[in-house]
Amino acid sequence: MKTSYTPTFKAQVVQELLKETKTISQLAAEHGVHPNVLREWRTTALHGLPSLFAKGDSLQAIRTTYEQQIEQLYAQIGRLTTQVAWLKKKSGLDPDQSRTDGASGSPRR
Repeated sequence: MKTSYTPTFKAQVVQELLKETKTISQLAAEHGVHPNVLREWRTTALHGLPSLFAKGDSLQAIRTTYEQQIEQLYAQIGRLTTQVAWLKKKSGLDPDQSRTDGASGSPRR
């Protein structure tokens, strides 16, 4: 069965690993984690470090993407609202149309 480790635990072990006071084998035995897993965590941490320093850029990119998505969703809402109104009108289910179409009060068919 695959063991799941918390991000905090992984960060602590990788910090110890980067200090280089103990070997990977020693840390693996100490924490009960396979050495290959520790190598993987170290590689992931080292590849992720540059993104920590580019926080402002990524935040701006996220904000721009969010605003574009909101704009697209509002446009889609407008199109769908128009389509629903048209379908109601054509199907005779529009309550506004039934009040104005005839004096009998029954919907026009």
